[in-house]
Amino acid sequence: MYLGKIADTLAADNQVVVISATPNPDSLSADPRSNPAIVEIRNWSPRKSALVQRAAAVCLVAVRMFFSVLRRATSSDVVFCITSPFTLPYTVLLAAKLRGAATLLLIHDLYPEALEAAGLIQSRSFAARLIRSANTLLFRSLDAVIVIGRDVPPLILKYPGVKPDKLHIIPNWPLIPIGYQKIDPSSRFRAPDASKFIVGLSGNLGFTHSPATVFEAAKLLQSENDIHFILSGWGVGWRELNDLLAQEKLANVTILSPVPEDELIEFLSAADLWVIPYRRNIAGVSIPSRLYNLLAVGRPSVVASEANSEGALVLAEEAIGWVVPPEDPIELARAIREAARDRQATTEKGIRAVSVAHKYRAEAALALYRRVVNDVRRARMDRRSGQTS
Repeated sequence: MYLGKIADTLAADNQVVVISATPNPDSLSADPRSNPAIVEIRNWSPRKSALVQRAAAVCLVAVRMFFSVLRRATSSDVVFCITSPFTLPYTVLLAAKLRGAATLLLIHDLYPEALEAAGLIQSRSFAARLIRSANTLLFRSLDAVIVIGRDVPPLILKYPGVKPDKLHIIPNWPLIPIGYQKIDPSSRFRAPDASKFIVGLSGNLGFTHSPATVFEAAKLLQSENDIHFILSGWGVGWRELNDLLAQEKLANVTILSPVPEDELIEFLSAADLWVIPYRRNIAGVSIPSRLYNLLAVGRPSVVASEANSEGALVLAEEAIGWVVPPEDPIELARAIREAARDRQATTEKGIRAVSVAHKYRAEAALALYRRVVNDVRRARMDRRSGQTS
């Protein structure tokens, strides 16, 4: 949804072609003369837990993207790429360079750091060193890099030859309307007892998250009769969480099926407090997208991460939640207990969160995307005109 909004915004000044590997029935009937125009390439999507097949799939889609960009890009274009899958920037931006196009990278997750934080590779492994070598060439050659949080630039600037003026910080924004949502005691999501203090966990739990931390915190809080957890989402982390709960039933935990988009506001509004549990060493590595929707409905959060991660910085600066060390269920349980014991103060944090959400409006972020892309295009045109004069 973020990329769709960005493409629509950039189309105000440019002819935009979106090359997508995500199946979308609407793209099959789209008018090729529309702006943005959508080009869909075939993609193979194995289960997230099938690591070997997924590795093959991300390499295959990167190769297909290379030829698709090589066929379409020209020297007057700006090629805008993202880091999902992580193999994509290397092939797409190589194709752009071969065509003489300007290049811009939007970093959602930073690799190899994300793979290291997930425990999939070691920091000194051949794979990690290979990715870092490729990143050195990649980051130096880009015309601009857009990152979501303030915790990312220090990691990128470690690469030799990367100039700070290439980096642009553009936060994400809420995907739902901004406005404080009062607790509705009749909400079905607050069952079985609406009077309890409800702690929520939702969304995609990937390799950079720690669902076990939430499970262990819930175990520590079993004796707190007024605290209950509601959990709903998808991804590899949810399979781990379900396995843990199958081994040891917790009476203070309710797991729900993934909540459909049209019920998201009601669901997010049902909890008094939300938890965002990261693994260690994710500062600058994984984006805090879910935080902005929580701000929008007026709910405080507990972010389990390093204090310099973007999500932790927002909560600490605005006094709208708690920051605890990653993978520390004792500290997470302590923060939840503190929030439950002073519900009025917790509610006040949520009310402040709504005012903070207005700082992250879509209009402001999209205006920055438009400016960065237009600046890259103008700089490229100025260089070309200088070379021909």
